[in-house]
Amino acid sequence: MQCKKILMAAALVMLGASCSNIERSRNLSDPLITARTLAEQVCSNCHGIDGNSVSPTYPRLAGQQAAYIVSQLTNFRGHQRSDPAGSEYMWGLSRFLTDEQINGLAEYYSKQTPRRADVRKIDPALLATGKEIFEKGVPEQNVIACMPCHGPRAEGIGAFPRLAYQHADYIVKQLTVFQDNVGRPGTPMEFVAHPLTGSEKNSIAAYLQSFPE
Repeated sequence: MQCKKILMAAALVMLGASCSNIERSRNLSDPLITARTLAEQVCSNCHGIDGNSVSPTYPRLAGQQAAYIVSQLTNFRGHQRSDPAGSEYMWGLSRFLTDEQINGLAEYYSKQTPRRADVRKIDPALLATGKEIFEKGVPEQNVIACMPCHGPRAEGIGAFPRLAYQHADYIVKQLTVFQDNVGRPGTPMEFVAHPLTGSEKNSIAAYLQSFPE
């Protein structure tokens, strides 16, 4: 009988330990939770386990520039970035993130492999216009090319984000946010995006989503 009680007590201890396993935690306010655990247990719900989100509501983070992720998470945490779609989800999620966790998340996603979307149904004319804007801009509207800041392969450069394979819908929404200067002030994109028409935004977004491999 005594032996049975001891075994039951040991089982309860082990059960309690498994429930508080830090590697299976979603406690965003615990600074001891590793960035990888947060990425796999929390961020994956929206951005996918490898950063290749399925829904265009949530940006793809796979292969994103680490410096860019750090800057955006820091801005969300400090409420400097307040565009409605972003702040709705990210203000609360980033509230207690430590600098170490933010840097770890940036490193995690920057090392994931981005996947190209299916582009078979995209109008070739749309892609051609998008390519022209990406490489040369729209000179008659004083819109500079995307390539100098985002790289020839749209992979991003430091604080300038990767755009290749990003959801087209997400890119259009962000360009509109920049145009309206609501929620993401203080970046060059406010001036770059301002003259773009709706069709031009759709073209560049389509091209970036289906960027040539």
